[in-house]
Amino acid sequence: MKRTICIYLLWGWMMCPALLQAQTAMEKGLKSINRTSAEAIVGFLADDELQGREAGTRNSRIVARYLASCLKEAGISPLYDEGYFQPFEACAKERQQRSRWQIHPDSIEQLKQETHRSLHMANVLGLIPGQRADEYVVIGAHFDHLGIDITLDGDPIYNGADDNASGVSAVMQIARAFQASGQKPLRNVIIAFWDGEEKGLLGSRYFAGNCDFIGKIKGYLNFDMIGRNNRPEQPRHVVYFYTASHPAFGQWLKDDIARYRLKLEPDYRAWNQPTGGSDNASFALRDIPIIWYHTDGHPDYHQPTDHADRLNWEKVVEITKAAYLNAWRLAHEETY
Repeated sequence: MKRTICIYLLWGWMMCPALLQAQTAMEKGLKSINRTSAEAIVGFLADDELQGREAGTRNSRIVARYLASCLKEAGISPLYDEGYFQPFEACAKERQQRSRWQIHPDSIEQLKQETHRSLHMANVLGLIPGQRADEYVVIGAHFDHLGIDITLDGDPIYNGADDNASGVSAVMQIARAFQASGQKPLRNVIIAFWDGEEKGLLGSRYFAGNCDFIGKIKGYLNFDMIGRNNRPEQPRHVVYFYTASHPAFGQWLKDDIARYRLKLEPDYRAWNQPTGGSDNASFALRDIPIIWYHTDGHPDYHQPTDHADRLNWEKVVEITKAAYLNAWRLAHEETY
């Protein structure tokens, strides 16, 4: 018995340096997350010059190129050999018939037999290679918004600072934090910026429907509107949706808030199949466990008044830090 105990103690002692190294690497990445970066990313995406970055427009393509350049600068490779962009087409009936946008090839072929609308979009996808070539996690947010309405009196631009420039800033900072850690993750980490979410989750749906390794994706982390206060008296409020069959996700956040003294007061919402609201649905429908950060609706939701100067920057940063810790666990934990 004593010999067995000694063996376990020796094994634990030998493992400590590796565990300490991993912890140090993770915390190095955590320290890289900051308000200045969040403000820079949101400020660019929500600027009037981009006219609300509606999917399929020149302004949305400018954003896609900006995001691809940020990934390249961070040393993050494209997911596919063809480059950072995953182009796709969506079609719908002539606008007076009010049909939904379709991305399936059969639906597109049928729509093209008559008068139809067409949009050309592209997801932006990067890859941080892991030790296990056959396991993936995905971290994503949509970058498109509602564009402009020239018939509006006054401000015609739907800037979308909270929806969803705030979420894009979190994904980009997490990508940079993984790189700053200097440690190769256990699983491949896909950094995803979705196009066409406002028109029906088009980008994430296209990715999920055309991903030949979809069954190897172990988890998806989503952001959609993480920068506002639904109630002024609750500046630390955040809704934390997660797949109910994975209670570890809820415990992770509780533990990390306590350990790193994060200034967040989450509303934990376990959901059997989190299929509503945002791009998480494209993954939940394929039984991929998800985590989704959201700070609830507010009066500026889908309004031209969704400006960057109305964001709670401390909340954006704290959520990004918490989500980075989630992402680290998704990428490194043996099981969950």
